[in-house]
Parts: sequence; C-alpha cells; structure tokens
Amino acid sequence: MKKSLAGAGIALSLMLSPFQQAFASESVGELRKIDNVAHRGASGYAPENTIAAFDKAVDMKADYIEIDVQRSKDGKLVIIHDTTVDRTTNGTGAVKDLTLEQLRSLDAGSFKGPEFTGEKIPTFEEVLDRYRGKAGILIELKAPEKYPGIEEEVAHLLKVRNLDKPRNNKIIIQSFNFDSVKKTNQLLPNVPVGVLTSSRTHTTDQALKEFATYADYFNPSYGIVTKELVDKVHGLGMGISSWTVRTPEAAQFLIDMKVDAIITDYPDYVDPRK
Repeated sequence: MKKSLAGAGIALSLMLSPFQQAFASESVGELRKIDNVAHRGASGYAPENTIAAFDKAVDMKADYIEIDVQRSKDGKLVIIHDTTVDRTTNGTGAVKDLTLEQLRSLDAGSFKGPEFTGEKIPTFEEVLDRYRGKAGILIELKAPEKYPGIEEEVAHLLKVRNLDKPRNNKIIIQSFNFDSVKKTNQLLPNVPVGVLTSSRTHTTDQALKEFATYADYFNPSYGIVTKELVDKVHGLGMGISSWTVRTPEAAQFLIDMKVDAIITDYPDYVDPRK
C-alpha cells in the first residue's frame, strides 16, 4: 500500500472538508460525505481557470478549486487548461512558446461573456497565495511531458509555503500522466496524489492494484463509474473523485455511487449538507 496515510478510512477522510470531518459522526442521512470540487473554478458561471471563476467557487462554498498547471516559455508556472491559448483567450499559440508577459497580456475572459473582459491567465503562485486557507486546491499537472522538471517546480513552490506538510490535507495533485504522478509522490510523499483516466482499461483489478502502490486517489470520468468500481477503489485504500459534472442528474448519480468527491463546473449542483 502507498503511504502510512493509506487505508480506506484515511483516504476517505482526506477528501472531507474540515466542516464535514467535524460533523461526519452525526446523522448520515443529513450529511453526504462528498467534497464539492469546482472544476477550473466555478467554470459554469465564469471563465475557466481565472480569478473570477475561483472567487465564484469560494463564494459558492466549494471545498476545493481544481486548477491546471503549465509552464511559460520563460519558466513561469501558469494556470490554463489547453496546451494552446486559442480557445480561451484572444491570442494564438502554444502555452510553452509564450512568455509570461505575453500570456498575461491576453484576454482570458471575453470568451465567456463581455462582463469578464480583461480577465488574465493567473500564475500558479498567485492562486496558491490567494486561496490557501480559503479552499482546498486540486492541482492537475497538465501535459507534464511537455514541461520536463515541472514536478520539481510545483514541489518547490508548495514547500516554501509549507503546503507539503502531512497536517495539511487541502492540497492534492493529479495527472493523466502516471509517471508524473509517481514522480510527484516521490517528491512530496506527504501530499496526496491521484491518477486521472477516462479509460475502462485502467479499471481492471491489476491496474487498480498498481495505482494503489503510489496513488491516494483514482479519479475517473463519471461515464465509467460503477458501484463495483467505487467499492474496489475503496477496498484498495484509495479515494475516488469523479469528473466532470455539468448536470444535476450527473451529480445525483455520483452521490448514489458514493464517490468521495464530485468535480463539477457547477458547485451548486453538489450540496453535501442535504
């Protein structure tokens, strides 16, 4: 099993907000032990991966904000989902080929609506400093194979802020790149890590057992979630966080499946206190 933190009970508690942990022993019928994770912020209501979306998520009482980390041409870590800026800004080109100054000059809000004109691509440090203590942060290493050494850079920026400590369960790191997850686990042995997938080939007993040797969480797309899968993941001492919820029906399905966290564009579709 992965770390001393491993074990079904601990893995589950890691996904509970402090409020939920405090009241988890009370009426289960009145409290769902499920964390509400705002996907790229409250991206159903504000431009994804911007301060506007993250602030909205905090206002909506999300337990975590989920962010995507990449690196600029001049070595600065920035928050953006796509590996190019074309879809979410008024610019063009690959993130890795643009300097921080060039990235920060782009309008990352207008695509969502004129009221968001002028929203900028945030830096990783800006997000850490603005939201630490306000919400948990689920960090996705986006296409880390394009950014050699990004795991060390993320680890350093967390360490200098004391966000790598065992007592702090509000930082989680995940990726679709399993080698990157393994590396992150070695660099930050006390920070929970998760593997992302949308493939059923990763839900076999053999695959899940391999993930459990280094990962705290198995985070699948909701289209491949079943009660059997949830039970298997929990049985191996991992938590399960599923994505991306964009309808109340999808949220209810995952609640019924008893996942540990729901990653959603609409935090108001997930209410753990009902």
